[in-house]
Amino acid sequence: MITISKDNYEKILAHAVNNLPEEACGLIAGRIEGSDKHIEKVYLLTNIDHSNEHFSLDPKEQLAAIKDMRANGLSPLGNWHSHPESPSRPSEEDKRLAYDSRASYLILSLQDREHPVLNSFHIEGDIATNEGLVIG
Repeated sequence: MITISKDNYEKILAHAVNNLPEEACGLIAGRIEGSDKHIEKVYLLTNIDHSNEHFSLDPKEQLAAIKDMRANGLSPLGNWHSHPESPSRPSEEDKRLAYDSRASYLILSLQDREHPVLNSFHIEGDIATNEGLVIG
């Protein structure tokens, strides 16, 4: 299971909405306790692809986020990105680019703007498993 505070969820949602119609992206960090992950900080990064169908994290921002995680004693937990026009599930490209099977991949769907959906996935090869995300 993976948990995220309402405040951090709201930060992701606001960044994703502000970047429409492009995909928004970022990193997540926090603590790992057994099989549970607790997101304590979200990083709002720039999608340097400026696309509504895929994303690439800005390398300088990514490095700064990793340095911040280390300075604050946080573990990197994975990344997040939005799907402006599709459901909250990994695309074939998302699966292909998921190189770290230890990472969590959060996907925020804005397909229904009134009811955004955020899920977290464990991706290994072409298998994506919903990790069970708790917002609160």
